[in-house]
Amino acid sequence: MAEVVDSKNPTSGVAQRYAQALFSLAQDTQTTDAVADALHNFGDLIAENADLQRFIVSPVFSAEEQLKAVTALLSHFGYGGITANFIKLVAAKRRLFVLPEMIRAFGALNDRAKGVTHAQVTVAEPLSPDQSAALEEALRQVSGGQTVKVNVQVDPSLIGGIVVQLGSRQVDASLKTKLNSLRTRMKEVG
Repeated sequence: MAEVVDSKNPTSGVAQRYAQALFSLAQDTQTTDAVADALHNFGDLIAENADLQRFIVSPVFSAEEQLKAVTALLSHFGYGGITANFIKLVAAKRRLFVLPEMIRAFGALNDRAKGVTHAQVTVAEPLSPDQSAALEEALRQVSGGQTVKVNVQVDPSLIGGIVVQLGSRQVDASLKTKLNSLRTRMKEVG
């Protein structure tokens, strides 16, 4: 499999290599879902804690200090097995600052292996259960029958309509965009 490296982000190659190595190990031990869940939860822990975010990116701490702190954190929150060993290795190699990217890369590898794609949907008001089900089915059909995990956000500034991001494709059928387009065309005429 070819490695995709973001030229604007030099750490993406590191993240991809570490994630691929962990994914291969998780596949060999048939623990990909468990590792994905644990990494996702640890990523949430990082995202929710500003002190932890500062700690993982700080060059002030030595590898030993980072490893000691991470080991205590993993133990406190009950992380073990492959996931804990992986995070400890990342700390020992002074790569904690790349850990959030590694977690995203692992999740993407796991989703690809399971045939899952993600859609980001923004609506003006919350969807009813029937609307959600119809949207998920439509996105599944558009994605060629893949399972689609839909993340719905509500943004009242759209006024009405929907914005859907599925992979690299985006469809903006919001009333806000249509009104802005109309306003632009009216300025060109006047």
